[in-house]
Amino acid sequence: MSTPSELKYARTHEWVRVEGAVATIGITEHAQAELGDVVYVELPEVGRVLARDEVFGTIESVKAVSDLYSPVSGEVVEANAALPDATETVNQDPYGAGWLMRVRMADPTELEQLLDAAGYERSLEETGH
Repeated sequence: MSTPSELKYARTHEWVRVEGAVATIGITEHAQAELGDVVYVELPEVGRVLARDEVFGTIESVKAVSDLYSPVSGEVVEANAALPDATETVNQDPYGAGWLMRVRMADPTELEQLLDAAGYERSLEETGH
C-alpha cells in the first residue's frame, strides 16, 4: 500500500496536498481498496464553504456508500469534474487524477492536526487494517 510522505492524512482516510493556500483532497489508497470499485461520486459545488470534518460528499462502490469529510475548513475552489464520468479513476490513481476537490484553506494551522504518513499507517495498524 502506498502512503506518500509529502501528504497529510485524516483518520477518516482523506489525504491533503498543500500548494500555497489551496489544499487538494482525495481518499487514500487504503480507502479505495476497502471500498472496492467506485461507481458514483458526489462532490460539492464550487463556492461552498466547508467546516473542518464537515461532510462534503459521498462515494459509492460496489460494496458500500461512504460519506466524505473535509480535513480542512475553507471554500471549495474546484471539484474534479472528470470523476462523475470516470469514477474508476479513484481506484486507479487515488493520489493523482483521482483527487476529489480543492479548497482555499480558511485556517492553515488545521494542517497541524492531521497525520503524517507514518502516523496514518500507525492508525491503520491500531484499527486492525
